[in-house]
This record gives sequence, C-alpha cells and structure tokens, in this order.
Amino acid sequence: MAPSTSSAITLNINGEKYTLSVDHRTTLLDALRERLDLTGTKKGCDQGQCGACTVLLDGRRAVSCLQFAVAAEGREITTVEGVAEGDRLHPVQQAFLDLDGYQCGYCTPGQICSAVAVIEEHAAGWPSAVTDDVRPEAGPPPLTADEIRERMSGNLCRCGAYVSIVQAIERAAATVSEAEEAVA
Repeated sequence: MAPSTSSAITLNINGEKYTLSVDHRTTLLDALRERLDLTGTKKGCDQGQCGACTVLLDGRRAVSCLQFAVAAEGREITTVEGVAEGDRLHPVQQAFLDLDGYQCGYCTPGQICSAVAVIEEHAAGWPSAVTDDVRPEAGPPPLTADEIRERMSGNLCRCGAYVSIVQAIERAAATVSEAEEAVA
C-alpha cells in the first residue's frame, strides 16, 4: 500500500484554529489563499524572492510560498489580517496609511508583516548586516534608515515606494517604543 500524500492538519491562524486536509506539497501560501480565503497574503514570485507572501510564524518572518502547510501545524501564524487589534490598526498599518507607504498596494501586506517583525527584532537587540557594534552588551543599534533598509531587504516594491516605507517603519517603531514605555 502506497503511503498517503495528504494529511489533516490544524493551523492556528490569527488566533483561530482551522482544520483542513492538504496534500503534503501544499504551501502555506496556497492553503491560506486557496483553501481558507485569507487573501491578504499575496502570491508574488512564488520563489521566496519578493517577500509579498511574508507572514509571521511564531512571531518571526517567513515567506509562505516556501513553507509547507503541514510544517506550520502547531505554530502561531499571523497574516496581515491578524496584525490589527480588533478595529484598531497596528502602528505599522497606521503609519503606512499616514505616510503613503504603498502605491499599488500589492506588496503592502508582506511589507507590513515584515515591518512588524523588524521592529520586534530590533527591540530584542538582534543585529543586522549594517549594525556597527554587534556585541550583545551594546544593546539595540539606533533604528536608522540604513538599518530599516537592510532589515527589509527581502521585501521588494515594484512601484518604488521605499522612501515612504522606511519613513512609515521609523514612525511605527517610535510609536511602539512610546507605547511600551508608557506601560512600563
């Protein structure tokens, strides 16, 4: 008897559980878009090079076109639909709106998910390729435009809205930082 090529899986997406049967070769992107009608995540290059399909897996960035759906079982998946808190936009979403961090909007969901993770990675002290002092005791480097560009380099915008995207991330990072300081 030949082994089965499909499995029933349960995905935890944006705080809700979805159970579905998928072929083992089904990507997370295709499961989100084609099986669950969560179409905010976009299919761009389908090769992991453009970042349009970026989602958060356990809070870390992942290009969903290269992630098998079966491998995402048991992990917390956040798509652009789950970034906001109810009717209140995430600071990244609000900054993208306020500063026109998009033109056609196709790459925007992936840009937003990636930017949310960038802000968290930076706050946790993770260095990037342009970080001058990578010693842990140095703490997080300033979140400069160069840092943001490097950290967002996996997300392409064919319209060229990069200047506004960087400005939006700078503003969102400041907003998140102020909110965290107010809570502390």
